[in-house]
Amino acid sequence: MLSLEEGTTLIRIARENIRAHLSGEKYFVKGIDDKFRINSGVFVTLKTYPDNDLRGCIGFPEPVYPLIDSLLDASVASATRDPRFYPVSTGELDNLLVEVTVLSSPVLIEGKKGREYLDEIEIGRDGLIIEMGFQKGLLLPQVPIEWNWDKEEFLSHTCIKAGLPPDSWLSEDDINIYKFTGQVFSEKNPNGNVEELVR
Repeated sequence: MLSLEEGTTLIRIARENIRAHLSGEKYFVKGIDDKFRINSGVFVTLKTYPDNDLRGCIGFPEPVYPLIDSLLDASVASATRDPRFYPVSTGELDNLLVEVTVLSSPVLIEGKKGREYLDEIEIGRDGLIIEMGFQKGLLLPQVPIEWNWDKEEFLSHTCIKAGLPPDSWLSEDDINIYKFTGQVFSEKNPNGNVEELVR
């Protein structure tokens, strides 16, 4: 688990890395804590301030790379490579909030089917990955809280994110559902104080 101070450091690194990239510069990280060298999944989310609208979100669900490497890649990708949005401009960055979610390893929910999945999920704790064939969708733990979804809505929207019908989690035998937890660190205002939203 990371402390609020460590989460604040991740936010600062993500923001400075985005700013450097948008300015055509290379960002170098110095004095990295050993915790940041452990392989970990991470997502970087950008939101408008003060409206809190999504502006970009890219990440790595699996702990394939060291946290710091994933953070550097995901932060630039969220600002410039999210296909849902046009790239962030340098001037726009000062009006965006940076949010970093550090993920646990996804765990397959086994031996369950249909409505049995509801007993395995806790809103506010779990994120979800739904996978069927080549289709895959992920929603972070904070998403159902932000949208006030119950468990069924959370599962349905994760299916939609995967490009599947919303009721696929109820009826498909060849669907895989994974859950994971996340520590969510978010700016309260641009370049301002950081708070931990979900643990």
